Amino acid sequence: MKFAPKLLATLLMAQCALAFAKGNADTIFYGGPIVTVNAKNEEVQALAVQNGKIVAVGTKDAVTKEWQASNTKVIDLQGQTLMPGFVEPHVHIMVTAVFEGLGLNLSNFTLPYDTKETLIQKMKAGLKNVPAGGWLFGFGVDPSRTSPFMAELTADDLDKVSTTVPIFIVNQSGHIGYVNHKALELAGVTNKTPNPAGGGIYVKDAKGQLTGKLVEPPTYLPFMAKMPNPTEEQLFAAIQGTMKKMASTGVTTASEMSVGGNFGVDKEIAIYKAIFAKNASPIRVRGYLFSETLPPGYKAIKPNEGDDKLRFIGIKYITDGSTQGLTAALNQPYSYPKDSKWSGSLNYKDADIQASMKSYFDQGWQISSHSNGDKAIDQALNSYAKLLAGNPKPQERRLRIEHFTVNRLDHVTKSVKLGVIPSFTIGHVNYWGAAFNDHIIGSERAERIDPAGDFKRAGGKFTLHSDSPVSNVGPLNYVSEEVTRLWQLPPQKVLGPTQAVTVDDAMRAITIDAAYQIFADNIVGSLEVGKQADLVILEKNPRKTPPAEIRNIKVKETWVDGKQVSLK
Repeated sequence: MKFAPKLLATLLMAQCALAFAKGNADTIFYGGPIVTVNAKNEEVQALAVQNGKIVAVGTKDAVTKEWQASNTKVIDLQGQTLMPGFVEPHVHIMVTAVFEGLGLNLSNFTLPYDTKETLIQKMKAGLKNVPAGGWLFGFGVDPSRTSPFMAELTADDLDKVSTTVPIFIVNQSGHIGYVNHKALELAGVTNKTPNPAGGGIYVKDAKGQLTGKLVEPPTYLPFMAKMPNPTEEQLFAAIQGTMKKMASTGVTTASEMSVGGNFGVDKEIAIYKAIFAKNASPIRVRGYLFSETLPPGYKAIKPNEGDDKLRFIGIKYITDGSTQGLTAALNQPYSYPKDSKWSGSLNYKDADIQASMKSYFDQGWQISSHSNGDKAIDQALNSYAKLLAGNPKPQERRLRIEHFTVNRLDHVTKSVKLGVIPSFTIGHVNYWGAAFNDHIIGSERAERIDPAGDFKRAGGKFTLHSDSPVSNVGPLNYVSEEVTRLWQLPPQKVLGPTQAVTVDDAMRAITIDAAYQIFADNIVGSLEVGKQADLVILEKNPRKTPPAEIRNIKVKETWVDGKQVSLK
């Protein structure tokens, strides 16, 4: 049957009108505060959802009168709070899945700190799960959170766990590793093995003997090459488990910041595409390709390729290491140990990183730079200034700096001018604040870490993240950490009170501003008509809760595209 063009157009318009017809909402929420996080931070009484999108916000009477039908599901919040689903702008989903889901998780974010002996006992207990011919692989040791301070594992320490089972343990920062002598033997790493490119160091003692400490991920490769890979089923299950865990904290969108960092870029892209093809992800994902794994001239995937569920948008560079690991690149030496001359080092020469960034920037990729130290931030901002030279609207490229830990006020000013958006690992204040202040960089530099206050005053945007598995995913925890800026270790102190912001500012950093940073603010991040119905129901209203207690608010339900996420 053929239709005349005008008739066909009329039929299509009628069909669209029916799909979003008033009085035909799928779900209406009311009965509690509905925090929109719109430009005015308004709260409304009711919200209607149809076909996965928000179709109305406003008073209960108006929304129900215009949108409620006999088959509309009406949800009475009973005083609970409805908010936009949280946007986690910086995590490593696959790394977290491998480290925490498949490896021995040694992370300890509570008190008291571990000692070498308690860590050795945990690893010995983990040996029972290692199959014949396997490796003991673990994650989460942290000398800056070990007693005594900076007690670091060596190959000799790990030999106390086993001399026959190869052991590979990754530091909490992800930038340092530790292996026993059996692992060194199997990987073929000797005292004569040269350090790899990309800032890697096989650490040696004063006698030139390997200590078992590895600095930066390029040094991990010989060991990873000898370790058995997980099966596809194991990996899928671990990734799904990690995604569900994120969703349980209210996260509905997350940025995977190291696509290719584990198994190569093409394989990991294929894994993510397969997961989404099976509708097996409870959250949306924005992907950043890991620059160090990309072959020269890589164009197998185009910028912005994908859809609203899975989209690849950026290239991620790692310009230095970890501040708490003493490998971030600083302009002045670390304060620890006393009279230290060490200030860390950059992973790239200026000309090299500039050329590499430009090749991807010109293709249309968003650029992200992991830069913890002030020397690394200098390099990133100088590179960005060159990329954006002559661009009348630099903010449209939304270039990113990750962590922005040790910084200066002029870094903030230059970032805002260039439209650069930093994302802060705000757990640095909570979990490592005392170590930074008392030992690693001293109080003057520590007061400035994660300078949200300065960005707010300068008119710029910022976001908050976990860098999981570096710290645990928990957006409400980030809000408490940023607003109070209390460090964990007793006696608790406020670190950098001038860098604290309001609860509303911090909430925007995990919703609409985080969505903006990843080019998703047109579909998520606030509760406004036309956006996807990605929602979170909270036990309490964060705006009416003491800041230190916001982290304890329970996430009751998470919704994506107007459907409640199953967390089983």
